[in-house]
Amino acid sequence: MPEQDRWQLELSEYIRQGEPERAEKSAAWQTAIGLQAVDGLKTSTYLLETAKEHIEGNIDIAGAQRRIQSYYKEQKNRQAVEAGTMEADIVSARITELLGEKTFQFSPAELQSIHKRLFTGVFDHAGQFRTYNITKNEWVLGGDTVVYSSWESIRDTLDYDFSQEKQFSYDALSVPGSIKHMAKFASGIWQIHPFCEGNTRATAVFIVKYLKSFGFAVNNDVFAVNSWYFHNALVRANYNNLQKGIHATSEFLEKFFENLLLGTQHELKNRYLHVDYKADDASPQSANAEVSKCQNGPLNCTLEELAVLKAVKANPSITQKELAVAVGKSERTIKRRMTDLQEKGYLRRANGKRSGHWEVLVEIS
Repeated sequence: MPEQDRWQLELSEYIRQGEPERAEKSAAWQTAIGLQAVDGLKTSTYLLETAKEHIEGNIDIAGAQRRIQSYYKEQKNRQAVEAGTMEADIVSARITELLGEKTFQFSPAELQSIHKRLFTGVFDHAGQFRTYNITKNEWVLGGDTVVYSSWESIRDTLDYDFSQEKQFSYDALSVPGSIKHMAKFASGIWQIHPFCEGNTRATAVFIVKYLKSFGFAVNNDVFAVNSWYFHNALVRANYNNLQKGIHATSEFLEKFFENLLLGTQHELKNRYLHVDYKADDASPQSANAEVSKCQNGPLNCTLEELAVLKAVKANPSITQKELAVAVGKSERTIKRRMTDLQEKGYLRRANGKRSGHWEVLVEIS
């Protein structure tokens, strides 16, 4: 069995056991370990053993990080320690810590703080904006590069993008429309590429925490298994080569977010993203796609309403007070959202208020 499949299977076992705290920790570790693939890094067996100790409650996340640090300090044969593996282990533990925290501030400063916390001691420039222009040869572009923001405009461009997003309202936007907009925002801040290294991992952690602020329990499998696809989708969303008839497209990133949030089954194959890929008439990218539907047709609700539906589906007996805690909204907002969902025919109460339960009338994962 390939190493990636092995650790994925081992950590997924904690989720299948159904214990909420262990499942949440396992999901964070899966995402954290999987994200190392965006820079071609692999974690060690020791990291997986440490993750299990944390998931089982034998050590806290601070203890897990100390174990990883001590492991590499105690290596007598320094040449036997692969720098990439050490980086992957250290950063994985830090991503897990960040994903386990409930705090979040939507700002460029938060993105900068995330980068600093992930890479302090790994990169000399952790948390610092780059001071020179960059190019990067990308496999998905056949060796060409995305045109990144000038280093002189990084702060102003970030401030502008964040201010525009902060003013944007998702309230009346359908889920497909929200996903398209979210893909555009994510690709925009990634294209700025504010840091010398580690941009994709920092962006991914920021976006996951941003999505959680909407009340989502993000599907960790998507990042865990498809982080390299996520990177390549960001590249394609920011690449134009008009001489070759290639235009920037967010379609690949949208498929990623649809799998992440809606549980669709788009086949996320990196070769489909390559600029030289020639698709057949029946594109394999959409062959396995399953759009969420309700009894009245295609799902048409907001991101916030979708978060409510997912929480109710996971626990049909959940109270509005518990639901407010689960999705991070006020009870007043939850009451309004549930009323809207019942009027749309997506949700109904069965067997009365006292002894009844909720029924979700929509196919969601």
